[in-house]
Amino acid sequence: MNSVLTVNSVSKKYLLIDQPFKRLLSLLVPTYNRTAQVFCALDNVSVSLDAGETLGIVGRNGAGKSTLLQIICGTLKPSEGYVDVRGRVAALLELGAGFNPDFTGRENIYLNAAIYGLTRREVDARIENMIAFAEIGEFIDRPVRVYSSGMFVRLAFSIIAHVDADVLVIDEALAVGDALFSQKCMRFLAEFKKTGSIIFVSHDSGAVSQLCDKALWLHEGKVMLEGSAKQVTETYLEFLYGEIQGDIKVDSVDVVEYEQALEAWYDPREELLKSTKYRNDIEIAPFDTAAESFGTGQVKVADTCLRDEHGRKLSVVFGGAVVELEVVMSVQADLNNFIVGFLLKDKRGQVLFGDNSLLFKPDGYSVSGDNRYVAKLKFLMPYLAQGEYVISLGIASGTQSNHVQHCWIHDALVFSCQSSHIIHGLFGTPVVGFTLDVVN
Repeated sequence: MNSVLTVNSVSKKYLLIDQPFKRLLSLLVPTYNRTAQVFCALDNVSVSLDAGETLGIVGRNGAGKSTLLQIICGTLKPSEGYVDVRGRVAALLELGAGFNPDFTGRENIYLNAAIYGLTRREVDARIENMIAFAEIGEFIDRPVRVYSSGMFVRLAFSIIAHVDADVLVIDEALAVGDALFSQKCMRFLAEFKKTGSIIFVSHDSGAVSQLCDKALWLHEGKVMLEGSAKQVTETYLEFLYGEIQGDIKVDSVDVVEYEQALEAWYDPREELLKSTKYRNDIEIAPFDTAAESFGTGQVKVADTCLRDEHGRKLSVVFGGAVVELEVVMSVQADLNNFIVGFLLKDKRGQVLFGDNSLLFKPDGYSVSGDNRYVAKLKFLMPYLAQGEYVISLGIASGTQSNHVQHCWIHDALVFSCQSSHIIHGLFGTPVVGFTLDVVN
């Protein structure tokens, strides 16, 4: 594939000068800079982007994400290294960037579009589409200084969506928009990535997994990891929990003796008509005790599986069936506010749905050390589109918003859907009834 962006060994350094006269000295006396403290916002960052590829960038505030984007867009020069961009880059960075507050929205469209290289005639041909996309009504002819942050985003995104860019750069500014407009933007980006390239920065790892082919994790100006969006966002999640709880990485799940081999797998396909076109076969792989995980280690999972309403362990489940997620675990210490939950994700790591035991007991359960427990969560398996899926397990203590992870297993159950009638959306749910009545 052709590369549209190459960031090669880029660093950005700033001199930390606390008083104005010292800054003047640094300009007049070059050797004075040697005594100033240096802050490195980016340290030897390299990444490339191919045509039609989408790159997600994750990291905590201050990690260097915005600095990297500004260097890519050309509004900031690197201290070392270089950036090679082929094609037109359009960016949605800081709110109001590139806007004249005294100009109307309409006037700012012409101003911004000219910055991106469009002629006035080209803008004349597109301005009505830009205005319609922004959906800000009569405010289009009012000064942008009276705009809310949401209106700024609407207008700015509408402009970059209509300038025939080869690369779109989207910073976290998109998060301030309302839900309907955010969904509209995500639909546009999903369509744009068929022909163009995108650099997408977000704290929402689900959005990164959904939209991006690969991801880059920055921390304190350095590249911590580059890889698939799923791999990077999951590793970043571990890091965030580690920051809260300390070093919680568990190299592997310790195997707890369990009589797995004594229980035969049951395949319910024998009871169904093989000719039905609505059958949604979902094949389940056995629990892998070496699945990647992290946590305090105070809870160890011995086995997890799906069972049917008769308690039979399933190797295949069908969309629309009631199933029970069973988790067999040993607890090493007394724990209060105990929580067991799961997330169902697609192969890109995008969360489709999930739940936890707080639904049944908001203050959590209490468990005692040196005991084995079996947790069961019953739910309706949705109809899934063809593809690969995983269930991630989370066992914690605390509250929904503030908890300690004792055992998180990324890919506790892996399963594959080979046939499906789902053609729209991520998944479907059983329709329980339909009526058609004449009303006079």
